[in-house]
Amino acid sequence: MWRCAGRARRLLWGLSGRDAGLRAWRWRSDTACERALRYHVGEKIHGFTVGQVTSIPELSLTAVKLSHDGTGARYLHLAREDTNNLFSVQFRTTPRDSSGVPHILEHTVLCGSQRYPCRDPFFKMLNRSLSTFMNAFTASDYTLYPFSTQNPKDFRNLLSVYLDAAFFPCLRELDFWQEGWRLEHEDPRDPQTPLVFKGVVFNEMKGAFTDNERIFSQHLQNRLLPDHTYSVVSGGDPLCIPDLTWEQLKQFHATHYHPSNARFLTYGNFPLEQHLEQIHEEALSKFQKIEPSTAVPAQKPWDKPREFQVTCAPDSLAAGSPRQTTVSVSFLLPEITDTSEAFTLSLLSSLLIGGPNSPFYKALIESGLGTDFSPDAGYNGCTREAYFSVGLQGIAEKDVQTVRDIIDRTIGEVIEKGFEDDQIEALLHKIEIQMKHQSTSFGLALASYIASCWNHDGDPVELLQLGSQVAHFRQCLKENPKFLQEKVRRYFKNNQHKLTLSMKPDDKYSEKQTQMETEKLKQKVKSLSVKDKQQIYEKGLELQAQQSEPQDASCLPALKVSDIEPAIPFTELEVALAAGDIPVQYCAQPTNGVVYFRAFSSLNTLPEELRPYVPLFCSVLTKLGCGTLDYREQAQQIELKTGGMTVSAHVLPDGSHLDTYEQGVLFSSFCLDRNLPDMMHLWSEIFNNPCLEEEERFRVLVKMTAQELSNGIPDSGHLYASVRASRTLTPAGDLQETFSGMDQVRLMKRIADTADVRPVLRKLPHIKKHLLNGDGMRCSVNATPQQMSQAGKAVEHFLGSLGRNRKERKPVRPHVVERPVPHGSGGSMHVGGSQIIRKLITDPTFSPCQMKTHFLLPFPVNYVGECVRTAPYAHPDHASLKILAHLMTAKFLHTEIREKGGAYGGGAKLSRGGIFTLYSYRDPRATETLQSFAKAVDWAKSGRFTQQDIDEAKLSVFSAVDAPVAPSDRGLDHILCVPCAHSQGRPLPVCPLCSLSGLDRFLCVPCAHSQRQPLPVCPLPGLDHFLHGLSDEMKQAHREQLFAVHREGLIAVSNKYLGTGRSTHGLALLGPENTKIARDPSWIVR
Repeated sequence: MWRCAGRARRLLWGLSGRDAGLRAWRWRSDTACERALRYHVGEKIHGFTVGQVTSIPELSLTAVKLSHDGTGARYLHLAREDTNNLFSVQFRTTPRDSSGVPHILEHTVLCGSQRYPCRDPFFKMLNRSLSTFMNAFTASDYTLYPFSTQNPKDFRNLLSVYLDAAFFPCLRELDFWQEGWRLEHEDPRDPQTPLVFKGVVFNEMKGAFTDNERIFSQHLQNRLLPDHTYSVVSGGDPLCIPDLTWEQLKQFHATHYHPSNARFLTYGNFPLEQHLEQIHEEALSKFQKIEPSTAVPAQKPWDKPREFQVTCAPDSLAAGSPRQTTVSVSFLLPEITDTSEAFTLSLLSSLLIGGPNSPFYKALIESGLGTDFSPDAGYNGCTREAYFSVGLQGIAEKDVQTVRDIIDRTIGEVIEKGFEDDQIEALLHKIEIQMKHQSTSFGLALASYIASCWNHDGDPVELLQLGSQVAHFRQCLKENPKFLQEKVRRYFKNNQHKLTLSMKPDDKYSEKQTQMETEKLKQKVKSLSVKDKQQIYEKGLELQAQQSEPQDASCLPALKVSDIEPAIPFTELEVALAAGDIPVQYCAQPTNGVVYFRAFSSLNTLPEELRPYVPLFCSVLTKLGCGTLDYREQAQQIELKTGGMTVSAHVLPDGSHLDTYEQGVLFSSFCLDRNLPDMMHLWSEIFNNPCLEEEERFRVLVKMTAQELSNGIPDSGHLYASVRASRTLTPAGDLQETFSGMDQVRLMKRIADTADVRPVLRKLPHIKKHLLNGDGMRCSVNATPQQMSQAGKAVEHFLGSLGRNRKERKPVRPHVVERPVPHGSGGSMHVGGSQIIRKLITDPTFSPCQMKTHFLLPFPVNYVGECVRTAPYAHPDHASLKILAHLMTAKFLHTEIREKGGAYGGGAKLSRGGIFTLYSYRDPRATETLQSFAKAVDWAKSGRFTQQDIDEAKLSVFSAVDAPVAPSDRGLDHILCVPCAHSQGRPLPVCPLCSLSGLDRFLCVPCAHSQRQPLPVCPLPGLDHFLHGLSDEMKQAHREQLFAVHREGLIAVSNKYLGTGRSTHGLALLGPENTKIARDPSWIVR
């Protein structure tokens, strides 16, 4: 997976919290930390020498720095009472051209090694382990290989595979052809068909650069840091990738993948000694120390500012709009290894652009000139020297100079006026609450957080000592009130290393890119001799034969199904009625002084014509002001008193019936316990007195939301295709498309392009009447036992303040099913003699139908989705279908779609609502992929899989089922199960680790099965399973059904649901024109 320049922006946010795996109410003795503190400097352990032992109490960990005696390899162990243990090895990789050599190498080393020579052991281990995360990332100047697991045996197995892959890969030529690039006949079996470029990374990068934000960010880094490795595309420019040779790939590995150029990290509560012994024995003992020449030299500062203009493709959803230009001004900053200065500048960046109270937000966003900040705005600490960028996208070309003038003027105003104390305190409060907020992927967050600084020989331990950095920052402000203003003067006002970059659309851009690729292909083909062409044909057949032949993976280590815990840990819940009849679920957890509140409100009475506007209502509700607070004051209070307040629309398929669902809105927030009354008061004001009349503010928010949705399509096309394909299969499908599909994207673009937004603004109070009251509401609170009494009083007070309808409104749809929420030993949840009732919508007249939709978009790759109506969660067939989806992915679709077809990714998945989805991502094929889907079904129906295959699929399923759940999220599947709280009810735009920045980047981390591709589902455990109203007993029963899945059952469900004419299918495709589809009248082309 390639991390685009600027995609991981901030140094600071998201080092979120303490152990997510604690079972006791109070913190247990930090035994891992205590063990680590017993090491002493100079101690020798399995070929390593301890260099430093440091307690970091603010993160509840102890850091142990070591070095390997024989190779000089650097090692950092972060001991912490967390059961989700992590390993990573990182190499400094500094390419000097855009052939994508580090990226292609990252893919190829995972295709087989000396000890594990089978083809593609990385993907095979996804189905032979209980990993909570497995992946690999190529950044601009390093490559990172991380995994995490809760199982000690699994840790040793994965460590062995990762070490052998990194240090002793096979690097076979055919693997280079498959993963990197190759010339091959369009039909490998027919030498008369034309030669074309193929390859997984080649297609990945073609897809990556359909994203205009990514194009801009890449140019920004290349132009601002032109002297060395940052002037090239580490992931590979599709026009340069075909220049890379197999020999160059092997040479790059020899010079960069050496222990002397490596940095090892382990995290968690497993014993350090075992890690060191295995790493030394299996890898490092076989090497001698060298002096790697991989360092990135300092960028020579400019003596005067520079300007560049680049082009991109027009916005496909804003055809003809004159406001499609982007401009930014960027400044080179000091080296990121100066951790104190980096910390200060990261904070300064947030003060400058973070939220409606920041100077650049006021000056740029509210100017009305553009739609949102330019890509990569803010502090970027992922290169040796950091940089800061600010600008606007969605502007008219004539306004470029105006934006530049505003930026210069704003810098001057900041130097003169500085920042308000409350702005600074709100920012420091964010750091405090994020250090307490508990993440299930804390080790991965740490690895990502320290990677860039450590890569350039900075001190990772110093970087983690956030408490001392905050204290130093406060002291600097105390001693010099103009401390930050002087930084602005030095690094922005008086900085000659300043880049102005503008990007405008070119109607011929895609055509020109295609033409350049065609010319490149012609040059390659023209240089071939007859013998070369024959070899290409033979190599293509050889590769296809290798991809098709059964693989013996017996050399790989594996867990057994018997290693899986037979039972789930039960979650203790209490429920009480508040404000008369509103149920509140209380879940006591070790939340480290943080209180988590959620409320879910039904949409059953909302008129049909208002439904498309619900996501917009949710997006703006907490940003328009409330009560006596205008929107700036509201934003300040939210930052000062909470960790965030989000509102999102949801469609919740029923677990027992395909044609039944619940619709509603989720309100989520969390805060330090001392701020609970203030947080609940904010919710009271938002519910009772929201400001829904501010036209100009509303216009700004609409433009930002529409821009975000439009920019996300290239990275989330498979999700949009899947939502669309399922639209006509269940009653919930149409509403899901309305809330989170392409229909919602197009609606938002239309509203954003409308001169008069008042008609839409007038709809918001009507939605409020149906939503912001106590009718049809239920709540949940997760906190420590000691906080529960205070939390109960605060929630009671909030609920008591809500308005209620004197006359009960009738549901818009007449068919409502009232169903009690299961709880306890198979019974229903009772409170004071009353039952908690869910009001579900059903449609007894619904008849599923097939629909095929092709969204024409100017992409060089496709996103394909095919959905099948199958069985809901509670049905006995659901478990078999779930295992089948993983089986089809690992044993058939991966080979057909990725290895043979060249797509970046593809597979099968089953939703909790019973929709079985086949999908592909960044796929050079379209109709051929649909044929591969049909072949996959035939493969499953014929039962061409072994018991070993079934067991591996079970391991894969259980690694997701048993993923760690943070204390903040436990019990939520009893009351509600939703997509990620940060997705705003929409599909996530891409694998969050490489696309999101700041706080969101660390709160949302890919799951174990991202497989170097974006996720088909939201990755937050506890919030990403559509398990509405499921008790622990019901989940345990489903678990036992998963264990019991057998070969005959898998064949049976394949025939029952997936075969032609068995169940209703839906198809959707996002991508370029397709002549076959255009000639087929059964397709709707939009």
